[in-house]
Amino acid sequence: MTDYPEDVYTEPSDFDVHTLNNLGPLTGLAGIWEGTRSLDVNPKAEGPEKQVFVERIELQPIDPQTNGPQLFYGLRYHTHIVKPGQIETYHDQVGYWLWEPATGNLIQTLAIPRGQVAMAFGRAAKDDTSFELVATRGSEMNGICSNPFLEYAFKTIEYRVKVTINTDGTWAYDEDTVLMIRGKTEPFHHTDRNVLTKVAEPTPNPLART
Repeated sequence: MTDYPEDVYTEPSDFDVHTLNNLGPLTGLAGIWEGTRSLDVNPKAEGPEKQVFVERIELQPIDPQTNGPQLFYGLRYHTHIVKPGQIETYHDQVGYWLWEPATGNLIQTLAIPRGQVAMAFGRAAKDDTSFELVATRGSEMNGICSNPFLEYAFKTIEYRVKVTINTDGTWAYDEDTVLMIRGKTEPFHHTDRNVLTKVAEPTPNPLART
């Protein structure tokens, strides 16, 4: 049983095209951000390594998206991370943050250039300033897919991200990627966190500019 209508083809026609006015809990993420109040804890052969980093993330509004009667508002994002004082990429990630006003469903899609993609799912009300999303290995709806080497050596079994919109205009995330590492019997929690400060406003979505 689902709450979906029998008519899965007819798209809504009376929605607001201005994405920035309809992002709900994602409103505080729109824009271009930088952050150095960070910490990455990642696995190494000799034990966990702690690393601070410099992050720049762009979150730009996309036109409203429909799947038949389903309607999403969202942000396209690109995260680029380096170590302090360096130019070599430490981490790069692209994807979408999506919110469905009718249900409160939240989705984050992510892809990284090491052969891994994931989709995390959560829920939030329009005015929520804190929310959490989860992706789980093996799920057909909010799952994780990795290249053969990562499956062999660093198998991801869960990804969890918590976002907090702060009253001072910043926002923060706290991520936990749970790995089963070859040769180890206990899961490893690869964690990342940062606080982001806005450096530029978002550009309105294309349809809103016509």
